Amino acid sequence: VQLQASGGGLVQPGGSLRLSCTASGSFFRINDMTWNRQAPGKQRELVATITRGGTPDYADSVKGRFIVSRDNAKNSVYLQMDSLKPEDAAVYYCDADIMVNRNYEFNYEGQGTQVTVSS
Repeated sequence: VQLQASGGGLVQPGGSLRLSCTASGSFFRINDMTWNRQAPGKQRELVATITRGGTPDYADSVKGRFIVSRDNAKNSVYLQMDSLKPEDAAVYYCDADIMVNRNYEFNYEGQGTQVTVSS
């Protein structure tokens, strides 16, 4: 099982980016999917998470600016980031709780995608 994240880049303050993350490989089902981020010298922090049923939850720092969504048919999770601030700059990681069969669930993490917010 692999998670592939994409969509990062350089954006000016106030701009937008949309991150995508897709799971591939052989598995039974994907449960919760999560976006985390880590800025240099800081601890990794949860940004947003979404259940299989589509219920989202957000860090207070991104509420009202970021929207997490998913497409179960495409095994994908997305993060629409609007009104970006310099403090949003970080490497963004997606992870997912994936049932590899009906009995076992593991947490997988994809490679990060860099988001830079600068004028």
